[in-house]
Amino acid sequence: MKEKKESNSKDSKVPLKPNLLISAIPILVLMISLSVTIIVYEGSPHIPLLISACVAGIISLILGNKWNDIEAGIINTIQMSMQAILILMIIGILVGTWILCGTVPTMIYYGLKILSPSIFLLATCIICCIVSLATGSSWTTAGTIGIALMGVGAGLGIPAPQIAGAIISGAYFGDKMSPLSDTTNLAPAMAGTTLFEHIKHMIYTVTPSLVIALIVFGILGLKYVGKPLDTSLLNDIFAGLEASGSLNPILLLPPVLVIFLVVKKMPAIPGLLLGVVAGAILAIVVQGVNFGDIVTVLNDGYTSSTGVAVVDDLLSGGGLQGMMFTVSLIISAMIFGGVMEQSGMLNALAESLLRFAKGTGSLVFVTILSCFLVNLLAADQYLSIVIPGRMYKNEFAKRGLHPKNLSRCLEDCGTLTSAFIPWNTCGAYMSTTLGVSPLAYAPYCILNYINPIISIIYGFTGFTMEKLESDIESAVEL
Repeated sequence: MKEKKESNSKDSKVPLKPNLLISAIPILVLMISLSVTIIVYEGSPHIPLLISACVAGIISLILGNKWNDIEAGIINTIQMSMQAILILMIIGILVGTWILCGTVPTMIYYGLKILSPSIFLLATCIICCIVSLATGSSWTTAGTIGIALMGVGAGLGIPAPQIAGAIISGAYFGDKMSPLSDTTNLAPAMAGTTLFEHIKHMIYTVTPSLVIALIVFGILGLKYVGKPLDTSLLNDIFAGLEASGSLNPILLLPPVLVIFLVVKKMPAIPGLLLGVVAGAILAIVVQGVNFGDIVTVLNDGYTSSTGVAVVDDLLSGGGLQGMMFTVSLIISAMIFGGVMEQSGMLNALAESLLRFAKGTGSLVFVTILSCFLVNLLAADQYLSIVIPGRMYKNEFAKRGLHPKNLSRCLEDCGTLTSAFIPWNTCGAYMSTTLGVSPLAYAPYCILNYINPIISIIYGFTGFTMEKLESDIESAVEL
């Protein structure tokens, strides 16, 4: 009798499985708190994430979960993102070093040299691709070179939505493909693959997307052939870049070195650290800085003082401390995701959508759709990567699909569609910075909407959908 009572007592402590309605409550709280914080008060998303995590934690406790289990779920989820966090910290150091030694100014300088009135939109997209690859940031690209190109394009009589579309297409190419980008590091961390595997796998979807975008911008730009170009603004930028220090093709060696190491399959952390070392050596040899200057920039970032506002904004940044905002945001998102996953609420949300995913193609479609919906509802680019990444990781593995397929989907949609949503942090930033509403520039963000479509096509055709093992046959219906 006593044993039966003990058994019943143990059974009564089994946590309840959350249903879809209960699981949606923390998401609803997140949507409301993010909207109020970002749109009304122009605040940061950190606290809304933590508030939503608390709500999810309370629901988890009500369902019968123990606090120790909830805490373990949070810690395990944060631990999964630690490699990405370490890489981001190194990237902060690397960016500061590359600006100090002149690598970033040199890349931008030669990128702007290709500007021509006859191919303005095409050149604008290419320039923003180069700058965003060099900085790893779509926001920095749009807020600096993007603003300058808006002014130059206006002088040519080119419609502002077309210019903004070319800028955003190029800016998000680098945001998606640069190893310096935070989202490019976050996506593989959520999916369970490596940084450079993730980047190489994205080449299959982003290359045709970029080619299509460049063709469209080339066609759109034909009507502006022969128009005069006001070079005064560009000359100011060139003067500012030249004033930042020596500009020399040899300064392109650090990124060439990192690319070479990627090809040789060196792990991300030592590869990027060698890029930092190369930048520091060139800073001493070419720019004549001392060890103290390097140490300061490694920690605090670089502060440009050329006197040209656009150039100073572009070349001020980097450093270990400059990454702490992003690191704390990722940890906050991981806390929320950890509670949602441990309590079973994330699984309940995934199961409701996975009912429609009968094959590989529909699984990719559901993943892409989820990323867009999170961008739409949660208004944050990071969450559009974190939440679907945690939701579908196990399903991709269960179907024998390599995790880099998932990480590619997360970026193909989560990163790229964030600029379309007016109340999303990215959409609000692009709209405010470029002076064009998302509804106006969206039709011209060619790369941003072509890329998710190509990703879905690959899912249904099976093209580049790599399996976990080479000998696994395609057993899932497309």
